[in-house]
Amino acid sequence: MSATMITKSELLQHWLGHRKLTRKTIEKFPEKELFEFSVGGMRPFSSLIKELLSINVPGLKEMVTRETAPFSHDLPLNTKEELLAKWDEDTPKIVEYFNQISEDQLHETIKLFGQYEFSIISHLLYFIDNEIHHRGQGFVYLRALGIEPPFFWDRY
Repeated sequence: MSATMITKSELLQHWLGHRKLTRKTIEKFPEKELFEFSVGGMRPFSSLIKELLSINVPGLKEMVTRETAPFSHDLPLNTKEELLAKWDEDTPKIVEYFNQISEDQLHETIKLFGQYEFSIISHLLYFIDNEIHHRGQGFVYLRALGIEPPFFWDRY
């Protein structure tokens, strides 16, 4: 008999909590610095957010439909308002696609974007880990700008 450590629903709520915190982080940035400021040769925070937007919904959609599309994170989002609007537009899509993946499918292998071959659960955990990683970079940027980032535990 195996025990479940976390349900699929709990994983989704965990991810959505991280999305709320990442949104708060985007909001903290002044417009100019969101698109131009970087530290140590890293990309500006807007580019990191565009990457997340290019992975999450397209990746989930591919998991559900099995229709492969090439990865591209060159989204035409040029203002903080546009980034936040796309972030908000994608959240219900994440819920919709995530809920179409059965627990039985979580351990199926899929090659996302025609190049990244892992189990669906591994891809999902990567999506969450990647967001946390990039948000951490955003926290460093905010501190370098003299702006207090949101509390890292404030996900609700």
